[in-house]
Amino acid sequence: MQKLTSSIYTFEKLIRNDFLYVDKTEYIWRLISEAPASFFMSRPRRFGKSLTVSTLKAVFQGRKDLFKGLAIDDKGYNWKAYPVIHLDMANCNAKNAGELENFLSDTLSGLADGCGMKMRGQSNAMRFEFLIRDVVAAADSPVVILLDEYDKPILNTLMTPEAKACRDVLKGFYSSIKKCESLERFVFVTGVTKFSHVSLFSELNNLTDITMHADYATMLGYTQGEFEKYFADRLDDAVNKLNIPREKLLAEIKSWYDGYRFEEHAETVYNPVSLAQFFINGSKFSNYWFSTGTPSFLMEVARNTDFNFERTLNEPVMGIAFNAFEIDRIDPLALLLQTGYLTIKSSFVELGETQYYLDFPNREVKGAFETYLISDYSAIPQETVGANVFKMVKAIKAEDIHLFMDLLKTFFAAVQYDVATNTEGRFQLLFYSVFLLIGVRIEAESRTNNGRIDAVILDGDCVYIFEFKLNQTADTALSQIREKEYFRKYQHSGKKIILIGANFDTASRQISGWKVEEG
Repeated sequence: MQKLTSSIYTFEKLIRNDFLYVDKTEYIWRLISEAPASFFMSRPRRFGKSLTVSTLKAVFQGRKDLFKGLAIDDKGYNWKAYPVIHLDMANCNAKNAGELENFLSDTLSGLADGCGMKMRGQSNAMRFEFLIRDVVAAADSPVVILLDEYDKPILNTLMTPEAKACRDVLKGFYSSIKKCESLERFVFVTGVTKFSHVSLFSELNNLTDITMHADYATMLGYTQGEFEKYFADRLDDAVNKLNIPREKLLAEIKSWYDGYRFEEHAETVYNPVSLAQFFINGSKFSNYWFSTGTPSFLMEVARNTDFNFERTLNEPVMGIAFNAFEIDRIDPLALLLQTGYLTIKSSFVELGETQYYLDFPNREVKGAFETYLISDYSAIPQETVGANVFKMVKAIKAEDIHLFMDLLKTFFAAVQYDVATNTEGRFQLLFYSVFLLIGVRIEAESRTNNGRIDAVILDGDCVYIFEFKLNQTADTALSQIREKEYFRKYQHSGKKIILIGANFDTASRQISGWKVEEG
């Protein structure tokens, strides 16, 4: 059985050290068959971008020995070696334009030394251009340029005044790739986000964006078929260790780590890091991908734009949501999609326009993101959020609705009084997020509409129907459940129906009372 890793991104290291490699070279073949060609692909962090770049590098270096038995080995590729310039921006931690210029200078010096070249030019942009030209002249061959995590320097400074200055530095630096287009055999650029071609990519408008191309939608991440093929032995071990049927285990793993869709009709894929970590950690379900980085800048963007998470998860969005955006006009929806916290769940065409329904990819992302969101909006530590929701689930299972409501109040008690966010909007978001998080463990949903909030929890032999009012009374909320007959759809379910009416007082910023009745 081959070894597993989630921390090695060098293709040669994987192959030489007998680590598991899920064969993606069929896609590599498709890319390199078009010559010359330049591509851009955006994918969430830790999704295989760097490994893909490393694989391309090995191909263009003519390392045929590394690809024995893989799909590309049967394609009749000539394995001609090309000079390769590999720019890896992932390690750039620059916090301003000056630090970024120093990083680029050091990077170019290292590349020049590796190619046996002397640096020429005054600016980093000119040094880069001269390096490309000198490498081509020395090898008497077109060059391959691989640019990994192009946007890392911008993401470092995204919510700071330095962002535009760093963007402008990169705009000039990356323009050398466009200027040397006639000298290039192949260009491949990766990143997490997609900034508008009007600024950063204005000089790279020759790039073909394959981020949402159907042919490459499953190039990164693992399909269900790939998962079951390459992890078959480990699945057998997990079935024996956990003592559960194989199909049940497959369904559970899928609910936790599958669900990313990068084109509306494409098959979903698993996060490769999460899947590897699940087996490395003895078949233990946990939040592996999310724990590798927290979306603090997303929370800041969401707060600054008063972003409506509930509407995003319940209403279709137009294709424009997938477009690039500018540093000074950041769209939180586009940011959530590109960073992997939301994905396409379904689509439909209306009046010639494709519209998309979005959702969290899986249980891992949904549970962790909602915990982070609740913590950010209520100032309750994340570990306390998780513990309180766990207690709420136990209270529901014990049919102790009064304990459930007492625990719900703790989230609102922690909201700071000096926050700028609208009280009602914050209340609605907190309530919605708590119920989404409960829904990770048991079936729960909530909806908001013009200040009215209702929710349903189904567990065991009970159906709990909640109605929340703002600045009214618990009796009024309970009466609405009766009048609107929210319980009618559950009357023939054979389950006990429990109605809960509650009121939220905006002056005290707290749930002021509730009443419980059986339906």
